[in-house]
Amino acid sequence: MKTLISLLSVGTLAACSAAGPIMRPINQDLHSARADGFLNPSIELSFGKSEITGKNLGTWVSNKKTNSVNKDASTACQIAFLSAVKSLQDRAVREGGNAVTNIHSFYDKVPEWSETTYRCKDGHLMSGVALRGTVVKK
Repeated sequence: MKTLISLLSVGTLAACSAAGPIMRPINQDLHSARADGFLNPSIELSFGKSEITGKNLGTWVSNKKTNSVNKDASTACQIAFLSAVKSLQDRAVREGGNAVTNIHSFYDKVPEWSETTYRCKDGHLMSGVALRGTVVKK
C-alpha cells in the first residue's frame, strides 16, 4: 500500500510539473467556432501597443479562469481567453466605449505586449488568462 501511495504521489508531482505558462495564438482563438456568437462584434479589439485614437475611458484588467479537468491545454486556454476578452468588451459597453485597444497579457501583473500571442497559465485543475486593455470611444 505504501508503494502504491508513493507511486501515485510521484505521478501527481510529475503531472503538476508539466503545467505552466504557454503562449497561444490570438487570431486563431478570436476566430474560433467558440468565439462566434460569444464576442461582441460591435466592440473593436486591438492587441499590442498602438496609439490611442479617441477618448480614453480608462484601462482595466480582466483575469479569467476555467476548469481544465478533462480539457486539453488549448481548449482550456481558449475558453479563459475568450472570457477575458468578453469581459473587456463588456467593460467598454458599460463605460460608453466602442473599442478596447492596447490589449496585452498581464498574468501575475507582468505586461507582455504582442499582436499575435497571449499568455495562458495552464494547470491540471484550472487554467487562466489575464488581459489588460484600454477602453476608448472613437
